[in-house]
Parts: sequence; structure tokens; C-alpha cells
Amino acid sequence: MNQYKTIIPAASHWSLRVRRGMQMTLTDIEGDANVGMMFYNPENLLERYNAPDTLKCQHTFKLTRGHCLYSDMGRIFASIIDDAVGWHETISGNSHASHIERQWGKRDYQNDRNDWMQNGYDAMLVEMAKYGLSKADIAANLNLFSCVTTDAEGNMSLVPGNSRAGAHVTLRFEMDTLVMLHTCPHPLSRAAEYPRKPVSVLLEKAEPVAEDDICKMFCAENQRGFANNALYYLGCNQSKDNLKEAQS
Repeated sequence: MNQYKTIIPAASHWSLRVRRGMQMTLTDIEGDANVGMMFYNPENLLERYNAPDTLKCQHTFKLTRGHCLYSDMGRIFASIIDDAVGWHETISGNSHASHIERQWGKRDYQNDRNDWMQNGYDAMLVEMAKYGLSKADIAANLNLFSCVTTDAEGNMSLVPGNSRAGAHVTLRFEMDTLVMLHTCPHPLSRAAEYPRKPVSVLLEKAEPVAEDDICKMFCAENQRGFANNALYYLGCNQSKDNLKEAQS
């Protein structure tokens, strides 16, 4: 199989071990979606996505094309190689049951079946349990398709309409990565009704990283991150380019 496509329904969760050299394109089908996403190294589950380093290394608050997504060991899980949205955020965390109940009332699967309102935190825990992880292993997450701003007092708010129907973002995986995601509402959503926004996922082989790759060349820190990846995979039948980096 060289390509795989699926739709993640609204208020759902999903996970997969994605191999390095693959790319994942997520498409906002109806507009105003939110995709909570976490990364782990499947060979060492203690290595996780690090939001502070991701922002600090690249001197940015938002994430878009050209940015890399760092692990807490200085390596790069994935690079954003294409983006029709322009702003994804990684500071707000996941929605919790208390958020959902306060905003839209309480529902549960036992009573409401498919009309219940899942929250991002519990959705992640369900996926994490499949790999022996628990709430102690919750790490920082991305909120793809979502934009947050702050006012003069520092209060954060979600910007509605940040992502239009059909907008997409493509991640190229630079490491084997355990990806967990949900399609639950953003924790700062103040929509009148519980947002039910599906997304599509397309997995396919990525083009090799070029010498002038926009993500690799975005800043010196990213070049070091790519070199750290090359060293990590030294001797693992990696590409000639990566071997040259590790030897330099």
C-alpha cells in the first residue's frame, strides 16, 4: 500500500505509527475544524513532542509552512511542508469534560449515544491506553487549524473562521512517529453549539528532503535538528544525504 485515505468523524480519535519519509495531509472538510495532535517516539515513548522548544527554536508563536515540530530530545518529528491555513497553535492544550459541560451542557455516551460530546483530554487517554500510556504521559499537543490571540490583559481567545472548508496542512515525518489525534473542540471554543467538524487524512510517501528544503533551511536550529535525526538513524539504511550530515 502506497497511499491511505480516511475520514476522522467529528468528536473522534485516531492513532497510527507513521514511518519517516511519509507525509500526512489533513483537510478541514467543513471549515473551522480543530485537530488535537500528540507525537511520541514509538521506540522510546519517553521522547515526546516539545511545544516550548518548537516555538523557541524558530522564534515564532504560530506554526505554518517552513516550521518543524521538535521532540524533547532535540530531534524533529515532522516538518510542515505545505499549509493553506497560515496559523496553527500549540499552547492551549486539550478541552476537558468540565470545558464541554460548562459551554454546552453534559452528555455522555451511555445516554446520548452518537450525540454525546467527547472532549480532547479523554479522547487522547483512550488512544494512549492502546500503547500502555496513561494520564501521567500526557504531553503538549498541537491544535491544527486553530488560531489564538491575547488581549491587553493577556486573556487568550480562539479566532473563529481561521480555517475555511477545504483548507489543508501537510506534515512530512522526519522520524518514525506515534501520532495520536482527536477532532474534538478547541478548549477555547465559544461556539453556540458543540462543533462537529470532521477532517480527512491522506498518507503517502514524501519527496526526499532537498538541500534547499524550506523547513531544513528555515533557521540554524532546524539544520541542527535534521543533523540530530541523521545521527539517530546512522546505520539504519538512511539516505545518503542524511549520512553525510551525520558525518559532518
